[in-house]
Amino acid sequence: MRKLITPISSAVALALAAGVATPAMAQDSDTRIQVKIMATAVLPDGEIDTINADNLGVPAGTQTEANNNVVPTVAIEYFFSPNISLETICCVTQHDVDVSTGPLAGAEAVSDARVIPATFTLKYHFNPGGVSPYIGAGPTYYMWFSEEPGAGLAALGATDLDMSDELGVALQAGIDVPVGDSMLVSLDAKKYWVGTTAEWYDSTGALLLSTDHNVDPWVLSAGVGLRF
Repeated sequence: MRKLITPISSAVALALAAGVATPAMAQDSDTRIQVKIMATAVLPDGEIDTINADNLGVPAGTQTEANNNVVPTVAIEYFFSPNISLETICCVTQHDVDVSTGPLAGAEAVSDARVIPATFTLKYHFNPGGVSPYIGAGPTYYMWFSEEPGAGLAALGATDLDMSDELGVALQAGIDVPVGDSMLVSLDAKKYWVGTTAEWYDSTGALLLSTDHNVDPWVLSAGVGLRF
């Protein structure tokens, strides 16, 4: 993850420098709505934080990790003023979770879990109208659906899986670069802190395993936007 943080930090630093050096262009005060179409890499953690119940005899030290995914996203932003805006994103991303350590390493624990990361961030734009770095923060609510026991847990008798919806927070940084009068190119990075409780059940409804997981993804996006 440090390899990801370094280029992001460098890009934001360059953006800040560019924003200071570039005069702000005239901005229409009636222009309130901005819509971005982005390609987004979702890079979750997925590690086990706590084992709440274990009727399977999971070996001590067992750990898990979630796979990455790239999805299209839409970001819709409302500007209260040239500097201050509220943004929400729309996307669905799918992840599997595999055992990463111990004798069960490689076993699939979660299959095809899909999540809607309902997120709102209040943002501050440093150079509105020009090359504009920004920062933001806000709440997120992760809503999981379609999750299934992975092949590894299914082989141990799991037939059903439930992952809890949870509230978390997100921090954000990025840059908007104007192209013409109303179009822009955007780079965006978000860090989320959010978890989930996963519970596996057998065919009788008996609880086999309950674990708390740190989802905590980095979400990195690049795309284009239009201002209305």
